[in-house]
This record gives sequence, C-alpha cells and structure tokens, in this order.
Amino acid sequence: MSRMLPGTRALRTFEAAARHLNFTRAANEVGLTPAAVSYQIKEIEDQLGVVLFTRTSRSIQLTPAGVVLFEAAADALDTLQRAAGRARRMARGVAHLRISLGARFATNWLLPRLPQFRVANPGLELTFDITDEVRDFDADDVDAAIRFGAGNYEHARSERLFDTVVVPICSPKLIEIGPRLETPRDLLHHTLCYVDCKVDGMVWPNWPMWMAAAGIDDFDDSRCVAFSDSSHVVQAVIDGAAVGLAELTMIANDLSQGRLVRLFDIGVSVAQEYAYHLVYPKSSSQDPRVLAFREWMLNETAQPSHSPKRFV
Repeated sequence: MSRMLPGTRALRTFEAAARHLNFTRAANEVGLTPAAVSYQIKEIEDQLGVVLFTRTSRSIQLTPAGVVLFEAAADALDTLQRAAGRARRMARGVAHLRISLGARFATNWLLPRLPQFRVANPGLELTFDITDEVRDFDADDVDAAIRFGAGNYEHARSERLFDTVVVPICSPKLIEIGPRLETPRDLLHHTLCYVDCKVDGMVWPNWPMWMAAAGIDDFDDSRCVAFSDSSHVVQAVIDGAAVGLAELTMIANDLSQGRLVRLFDIGVSVAQEYAYHLVYPKSSSQDPRVLAFREWMLNETAQPSHSPKRFV
C-alpha cells in the first residue's frame, strides 16, 4: 500500500518553514503558531518516515531528504496555484475581467471613470485586486495590471499610459488666510509636505528638487514634513495644514472640483523611463476582454486633461 502523502496545508507549512529556515517566520506567513508549525512538521516526518530538519537550540537546517521534499513541494504548490488561477479565470467566462492595480491609482484615476467604461463596454464587468505588488497572472488570478515603473515585465506586454509630473498644491482656504502665495519664494513661509520614497532606487520628486527647478538655491528642507503615502499629503493639504507636492494626474478630480489648487507652472517630472503602464500576458494579446480594456485605457489617457486655473 502506498504511503499517505501530506495535504496541501501541511505542504504549505513545510515549504514556508524550509524556505525561511525559521518556524516563527513560517508561522507568521501561514497563519499558525510556531508550536503548530513544529507539530505539523513532526506529523509529516512521522507520516513519511524521514527526518526533514536537524534542530539545534538556535537554528534549523534541512536534511538531504528535506531538500528533496522542499524542492518537490515548492514545484507542486506552484503548479497547483497556477492551475487554480487558470481554472478561476475559465469559470469567470468572457464577461469578466480582473485588474490588479494600486489603491492610489484605483481611487484617484480609474474608479471615477468606471461609469464611462461601463457605457463603452456594457457586456464587460471589471473586478479589482488592489495591491502595489507585482502579480503573477496565472498564480494570482489576474487578467491585466496597471503598474508604475519602467515597463519591463517578463512574458508580458506593457503599454505606456502616461508620465508623471509632480506639482505644488494647496487648499483654497490656505490662499484666503495666508501667508501670501504669489511667487515660489513665498512657499518658504509655509509648512511643506511631500512623499518620501524611492522607486527602484530612484528618489521620488521632493521639495529640494522642485525648489531647484524654481531657481531657489538657498532652500532649507529641515522644516518639511515627509509622508510615506501620497494620500496623507493630499489630506494634509485639503485640511489647510500645508502646501504639498502631488502627482498632477492623480489629483485631477480634486483640482477640477475645487478642493485643491495648483500653484505656479513649475513641475518636476519623474525619470523619463518611468511611467504608468498597462501590463498583460503575451498569451492574452488576442483576448477580446483585454483588448477592449486596452483600447479604452489608451483612449482615456490620450484625452487632454482638464486644466484648472493655477494660482500664481
């Protein structure tokens, strides 16, 4: 009689423990306690009749038998995950497209335009995977993605949508109560906020960069407030607490509805090779759902944006 093999949950636990060589980190990943991970590993060892880990007081290591099972488990779980993703896409049928995109892009750009998409594509329903992580189209059950970067993705096609320009913004209330904002140098009398981050090692446009573009070479950024997320910058500006730097395309609705005001005509562009891209598998190049979404996205991003009055 063949030996019983461990179930998928047990294999996931073993694979995580073998990859991390740490039961605590594996437990955090699979949602168990370290004691439960240790118990499951012991169960697998008893079931197979082999020792998978050597344990000391400070570390664990895979045995030769453990290495063999780890490689096989990783391959098997990957194959199953990809098959499950393909099965879910098949079950969705031809009237359903699943898009992966970041929360900022979804909130500020795509969701406000969904009514126009539904009018243009009444037979196609969109659902969303909200994340900034790069997704595997097969394993993660995603048909297409919108990502910011250089557009180089293996086994995928990438369509450049639009570049990014960062501009100074404030609330109408701040203009009313002062201090005045008539020239770029007047910004030195205000609290300034921005997003402090890097993309592939590239520093996101900040106030020293903008001041340099404005010809101000004696700027002291020690009073600037740095946020890790652009939504915090925008909220601080709307509340009237600061002048901020934000992506022009991502705040178009706030500008057109008067919640924000763009200051001056000076913007700082992100490095030329970086932009927002529509990404989809090469194997989906003739998928009518993907083609419909691609055509609509390219048409939308080609439209001239509304240009509200700037305060100068």
